[in-house]
Amino acid sequence: MNYVDVFFDSNDGLRLYARDYPGPNTDSPVVLCLPGLTRNSKDFDDLASALCSSYRMICPDQRGRGRSAKDHQPARYRPDVYVNDMIHLLDVLAVPYVSVIGTSLGGMMGILLTASQPSRVKALVINDMGPVIDPVGIARIISYVGKSAPVKTWADAIAQTKSTNGVAFPNYTDAQWAAMTRNLYVQEGTRPTLDYDPAIAQGFGAGTATPDLWPLFDAMPPLPLMVIRGELTDILSLDTLAEMQRRRPHMQVAHVPDVGHAPLLDEPAARSAIVNFLASTSTS
Repeated sequence: MNYVDVFFDSNDGLRLYARDYPGPNTDSPVVLCLPGLTRNSKDFDDLASALCSSYRMICPDQRGRGRSAKDHQPARYRPDVYVNDMIHLLDVLAVPYVSVIGTSLGGMMGILLTASQPSRVKALVINDMGPVIDPVGIARIISYVGKSAPVKTWADAIAQTKSTNGVAFPNYTDAQWAAMTRNLYVQEGTRPTLDYDPAIAQGFGAGTATPDLWPLFDAMPPLPLMVIRGELTDILSLDTLAEMQRRRPHMQVAHVPDVGHAPLLDEPAARSAIVNFLASTSTS
């Protein structure tokens, strides 16, 4: 899909980046797509093929990921700072309000953004994340973020991707593993390198990325809300999902079979759920 490169400076001086996929018209509804902890804007390129006939999509790289600059102060790798970066991005682009699709960390950011800027978020899709996170998933993520050994070849990178993510995608083909790897790594010199600053693990390992968000979840306005859950996830427990539904009875839920944390949103169940959900909401 075609997109425009957007570079902007954060309030604390970092050069940040986002992909801006134009919609069919200058006044098309805008969807802000927020990737997971170690992920980046490339994750949403496939989804753009399903949405850009109706929506403009803004897909940022959070600081320390993708084409955004690394932060020399790793303590700033935390959700509230990322959300402030997104508010600034919307201001720079003169976008008054958006629908949000947030995967994992991006879902957490979606809750924070909606609670703190309720007039700017018209609808929210949370992909495999809840106000609390299953400790099993936290332990798994801490075990590898920022700790992966360097690789020498793309074949090594694919093997590493499969080793790290195999539990979540047990039925993936070789072609799918290769495609995922191309979104996770970039060529640096003679070898592929993970496309994020290993220092992002410092805040996550210290627990700053895993707060209890129930108060903010409750503080969100009664906006259209959907949660996507991978059938094999170790992050969003069924108990947490049930409590989210109890507190938000009108919340829609889409279950994605045969994948864990987190669905890549190219799965038919996830894609159709998002398309139908956004079509049912008024975002213009």
